[in-house]
Amino acid sequence: MTDLDIAKSVTLQPIRNIAAKLGVTEDQLDYYGRYKAKLPLDLINKEKIAKSKLILVSAISPTPAGEGKTTMSIGLAEGLNRIGKKTTVVLREPSLGPVFGIKGGATGGGYSQVLPMEDINLHFTGDFAAIEKAHNLLSALIDNNLQNTKNSLNLDPRTIAWKRVMDMNDRALRNVIVGLGGTSGGVPRETGFDITAASEVMAILCLSENLEDLKRRLGNIFVGFTWDKQPIFARDLKANGAMAALLKDAIRPNLVQTIEGNPAIIHGGPFANIAQGTNTIIATRMGLSLSDYVVTEAGFGFDLGAEKFMNIKCRTAGLSPNAIVIVATIRALKYHGGVSLKELQSSNPEAVAKGFCNLEKHLENSKLYNVPVVVAINRFINDSNEEINVLKEKCNKMGVPVILAEGWAKGGAGTEELAHKVAALADVNNTPFTPLYDWSWSVEEKIKAIATKIYGAADVEYTPKAKIDLRRIEKLGLAQLPVCIAKTQKSFSDNPDLIGRPEGFTLAVREIEIAAGAGFLVPITGEMMRMPGLPNIPAAESIDVDAEGNITGLF
Repeated sequence: MTDLDIAKSVTLQPIRNIAAKLGVTEDQLDYYGRYKAKLPLDLINKEKIAKSKLILVSAISPTPAGEGKTTMSIGLAEGLNRIGKKTTVVLREPSLGPVFGIKGGATGGGYSQVLPMEDINLHFTGDFAAIEKAHNLLSALIDNNLQNTKNSLNLDPRTIAWKRVMDMNDRALRNVIVGLGGTSGGVPRETGFDITAASEVMAILCLSENLEDLKRRLGNIFVGFTWDKQPIFARDLKANGAMAALLKDAIRPNLVQTIEGNPAIIHGGPFANIAQGTNTIIATRMGLSLSDYVVTEAGFGFDLGAEKFMNIKCRTAGLSPNAIVIVATIRALKYHGGVSLKELQSSNPEAVAKGFCNLEKHLENSKLYNVPVVVAINRFINDSNEEINVLKEKCNKMGVPVILAEGWAKGGAGTEELAHKVAALADVNNTPFTPLYDWSWSVEEKIKAIATKIYGAADVEYTPKAKIDLRRIEKLGLAQLPVCIAKTQKSFSDNPDLIGRPEGFTLAVREIEIAAGAGFLVPITGEMMRMPGLPNIPAAESIDVDAEGNITGLF
C-alpha cells in the first residue's frame, strides 16, 4: 500500500473529537470542513507551557528524498500517547513545490501520518495562499509607489530588495523584469520570484506572538533605499495593516489528527536551508498549552534546522527543548559513506561504518546545546540487520542511546521503546539549553561561530557584495540580529558534493539579505537559490484526480 492508500483506509474522526482530547470545546473551533479546524490564540497558557515537555526531532544530513523526520515525529507522538503521555505533534505545513517536485508531501509516511493527507498536502486551510497574497501586496505597493509621482517615497528601484513569491518550483521566474509596456506598465526594473516558503512574511508569521506583533514585524520589513540613501520599510508604504488583515486567519494554528486519532497541530512552513525551518511559535506554544508533551521537528539536518530552532526560534520565544531525537537512516549513512543513490538498496555494512562520521558530527553538535539526545533509527525495508548493528555499535561507543524505531511500518506500536526513552530523558531535564552565540556579537562573529562549530569550517570568506551588505547592516543598526544561514542541506559545507564530514573548508558568503521584520539576517552561501526548480521527471506527472474527485499519485 502507498502512503495515500494507507491514509484513505483510515476512518477519520470528526475534528471535534480530537479537540475534546485536548480539552477544547466545539464552540472554540473554527471549522474548515469535518476534519480540520483553526484554534483560537486565547487557548495559549503560559503557566501550562512552563510545565510541559518539548521534544525536538532533527536528523543527519539527508539524501534527496529525506530521512523521515516528520514520519518519526508523528510515530513518536503516537508512541508517547500509547504509553500514557498526553502528547501533541506540532509540524510545518507542506509546500506545493516539493509536493509537485521531487521530495513529495510532508505528512509523514506509512502508518505514521497526519490526516487528511490530500488536504494537508494541497491547499489545506489556505495559510500559504494568504502568505503569498500578503507578500505580493507589498510588491504591488512598491511598484505603485515608483509609478505614483504624487505620493512617491523617492525609492531608488535599483536598491529594492523585495521580490515576489509563489508556492511552486519555477526556475524560469528566478530573475525577471517588471514594468514593461510603456507608461502604463510602470517603472522597468529587475526583480524575481522566491518560493513562498522562503518569504519573509512566512518567517514573520512563524516568529510572531500575536496579531499585533505580526503587524509590527510586517511594518519592519526592509524594502530598499531612497535616491538620497535613506532606508524605506513596509510601514513607510503603509502596507503592514492591509498585509496583517490578509493574515488574520492564517495566524491561527490548524488542528488535524494522526492515523491513530491523536491531535496534530500544523502551522507555518519555512524551509530550513533558506529560512528557519520550523513551525510557528504560536503552534508550539499552543501544543504545550494543551498537552503535557510536544513533539516537533526542525527541517533537514541538525546543522540547519536544529541550529536555527535553538538560536532563533527558542531564543525569540523563550523556549528550551527537554530532549533531542536525531533521526538516522541506513541509506543516508551509506550515501555519506560514498555509495551512489542507485546502489543504496544493497546491503553494505562497510559503507555504514564509513558514513557514520556524518552522524558523529551531528551528535557532537547536539552536545554544544547541553540537551540530552537519543538516536532513532528510521528503519527501511531494505535495511539489513548487519547494517543496523554497525550503527548501534558506533553509537554505543559514543555513549549515545540508540533505538530502532519502526513507526512507518507499525505506527505507535513501533515507537514505544523510543517513547519510553525520550520521556525518561525529557522528564528529568529542566536545564535551559546553552546558546551557540550571543546576539550582541558582530555579524561576522556569529557567522563564524556557526561555520566553525557546527559546520566544521576552517574559515569564512566574504565576497565584495557581502562586505557591502555588512556595512549596510551596521548603518541600519541591525547588526544585533541573529543569523539564519542559507546553505545546502546535502553537506555540512556550502558544496553539496562534499559528503560525510568535510573539514578544513572555507564557507563562502556571497551576500547577506536583511529580514528585519522576521528579526534575523540571511547570509547566503554557495549556490543557494530561494526559488527551486522542478526535476526532470516531477512528481506532478504522476498526480491525478478522477471524476468523483479522488486524488491519486500523492506521496
